Amino acid sequence: MGADATRDSGAGAGGPAPSTPGAAPDPRRWKALTVCLVAGFMTLLDVSIVNVALPSIREGLHTPVSDLQWVLSGYALAFGLFLIPAGRLGDARGRRPVFMVGLTLFTLSSAACGAAQSSLWLVIARLVQGFAGGTVTPQISALIQQMFSGRERGRAFGMFGTVVGLSMAVGPLLGGLIIQLAGADEGWRWVFYVNLPLGAVCLLLARRLLPDTPAAGRVKVRELDPVGVLLLGSGVLVLLLPFVQSQQWHRDEKWLLLLVAAGLLFGFVKWESRCQSGGFQPVLDLALFRVRSYWLGCLLILLYFAGFTSIFFITTLFLQSGLHYSALEAGLAITPFALGSGGAAGIGGRLVSRFGRPLVVVGLVMVTVGLAATTLAVHLVPGHGAGWAMAAPLLVAGVGSGLVIAPNQTLTLSEVPVAMAGSAGGSLQTGQRVGSAVGIAAVGSVFFAQVEPDGWPTAYDHGLVVAVAFVIAALVVAVADVVTGRRDRKHPPAGPRPASSE
Repeated sequence: MGADATRDSGAGAGGPAPSTPGAAPDPRRWKALTVCLVAGFMTLLDVSIVNVALPSIREGLHTPVSDLQWVLSGYALAFGLFLIPAGRLGDARGRRPVFMVGLTLFTLSSAACGAAQSSLWLVIARLVQGFAGGTVTPQISALIQQMFSGRERGRAFGMFGTVVGLSMAVGPLLGGLIIQLAGADEGWRWVFYVNLPLGAVCLLLARRLLPDTPAAGRVKVRELDPVGVLLLGSGVLVLLLPFVQSQQWHRDEKWLLLLVAAGLLFGFVKWESRCQSGGFQPVLDLALFRVRSYWLGCLLILLYFAGFTSIFFITTLFLQSGLHYSALEAGLAITPFALGSGGAAGIGGRLVSRFGRPLVVVGLVMVTVGLAATTLAVHLVPGHGAGWAMAAPLLVAGVGSGLVIAPNQTLTLSEVPVAMAGSAGGSLQTGQRVGSAVGIAAVGSVFFAQVEPDGWPTAYDHGLVVAVAFVIAALVVAVADVVTGRRDRKHPPAGPRPASSE
């Protein structure tokens, strides 16, 4: 989730040169960083805080299961699709104004989410909120790059990484606490309303504290690759439809949409190739995928996010709707995963340079074992005690997760040329969000298909099996990278090549 923290926004994106040691540092830079971190916390918190609100939303708005999935998948998809164009727009037109426009839209759409009178209203507001979050996030890493240099820059990026981990850790617990205090009927609305005072304060301070972008100018619409964004968004949307709508669309013809999705995504690849040959900067730089460590790392994290983000989705529904936990109890039950992940992320970041990709393999094995043990715990301790029985295995899975995300980010970007660093970081983050959307759709469709005939425990089992399958697929990719790296070291190809990602 912290892929943006490594984004070198000034490189190859038309942005300002990084701060130089000889330049006088901005005396307000640490206050400006605080504004950025609070805004980043808000946008990333909305990825996890909404999970515990889903049962209340379902009761309050009489929401069909497909709309519940869109509340999460729609936010993740919209967030991911706008990251790269928004980063490019901020580099060209100024990061402060783009940051403020995105934050204004995020605050207003949060109010619209809280005021929703129907599930369709909520889904549309969440899509807008996702676009707004995707506008704000790349400006944060770009502003850090602009305001800081040397050791200060590393410290600032480290603080941003901590905020990313903290937002995931406290999201379920904070959401449960808000619903507990405001009541199950209307408490879910305050999960969104909590963004309003934070957003208003951040906007006032952003205008005073955030610096201008010296290289800002004008940008043409085609330079943001709207055709590429439209093709990618349409392709992923059509891919998600038969899974998300599986309970509403009973005819088998819905699976023909997968062919349509394949055609749209193929068209996206062809268009991006045409952009490069025509001299335009595409939303996804296909040249990056000639670097083995990069494309394997992107595939790994897409598959992993498809598995691990869907775990929170089905676990909170199982605990609240199946076992009748309160939102606060459900938040407490899944907090061990988030705490384990946040705690291990720092350790993984320090160990990755020593152990390389095998460290990611160890993390993925721990996640797989932890999720398998979670399934076993639900069977061994049925009923209301299941939530507490799954705490220990979820902690193991969380520690494993911390050894996957940050180290994989480092390894994936390690061989990317500096001139392509901005595009590479944005593409990696986009893959994470698209993976989240796909995973929630796929796991959710299996989960809800089992609820009615077999009950919540069976549905949870089936959902976890699909989630684990995504994690195992990511493990296969990681092992393939390790094996290929060792083979290349034993039998190096002719001519110079970049250092191994391992």
